[in-house]
Amino acid sequence: MRRSAPILLCLSLLAAVSACGDSDPKSDGGDGSTPVSGECGAVGTVYTKPEVTTPSATPTELVITDLTTGACSSPAVEGDTVVVHYVGVRSEDGTEFDNSYDRGETFEVQLGAGGVIPGWDQGLVGVQQGGRRQLDIPAELAYGDAGSGDVIQPGDALSFVVDVVAVLPGSKATDDPGIEIEGTDNVDELVADELLQGAGAVPQDGQMVAVRIVTYRADTGEQLASSWGEPAFTFLYSPDSDVWPGLLDAVEGMKVGGRRQAQIPFASMFDGAGNEGLGLPASVDLTVVLDLVAIY
Repeated sequence: MRRSAPILLCLSLLAAVSACGDSDPKSDGGDGSTPVSGECGAVGTVYTKPEVTTPSATPTELVITDLTTGACSSPAVEGDTVVVHYVGVRSEDGTEFDNSYDRGETFEVQLGAGGVIPGWDQGLVGVQQGGRRQLDIPAELAYGDAGSGDVIQPGDALSFVVDVVAVLPGSKATDDPGIEIEGTDNVDELVADELLQGAGAVPQDGQMVAVRIVTYRADTGEQLASSWGEPAFTFLYSPDSDVWPGLLDAVEGMKVGGRRQAQIPFASMFDGAGNEGLGLPASVDLTVVLDLVAIY
């Protein structure tokens, strides 16, 4: 639950690589919550909106209840991004004011960044992918005496049930691998080298993938941008994705935990026109170093 009305923002690097879009385009069925397919992050996982059991007394402190314990990721810590479905109600009478299931869109929360109410920032620490957690949040950790919208009144305590779709580990800018590359001629087909072999799963059509990406001019080897220190970049792995086809080609066959260097032909990125904001001229290949963080 954001502090204010949702505003979708593209970071400069992500705007250069892909269009701004929904965080989870595959969730178009919209009935939402507990995974009915057994494998973690499996294609076709369905989430069904849960009923929220309100507390017997108005919460005066944050109450965390794990309804299902996840087992598909490490516990979330401050700096991680948690991808969730959720439903929220007034604790007093169970009146629903928001849910993500009916919209068919997941919601991404970077823990500790202050982009959500304190009850979420504190209450989602420790969740794991595949888990379901209820948060009963006192007013002072929600919207306090201000309220929000037409339903949430001043002084209202709030109750949420949250399904954890993914936990994406955070990073620091100093974690950037610091790889230097030499300039080279353009290529007609993507050229890739495995720098680190991952041990996790390989993305399947229809899944979301989360990557960290460092970009370079292929002709000079100049580093253009790095997403290390920012939330992982997520996109749909599908021909229907909003990202450029060269980026889909660059992650094909990677395993979670792997790192790959790939030179992408200019025609497969930005329609060959380059990208002024990124500093890439027209008709110049883009080289990327990708770390595959997660799939879900």
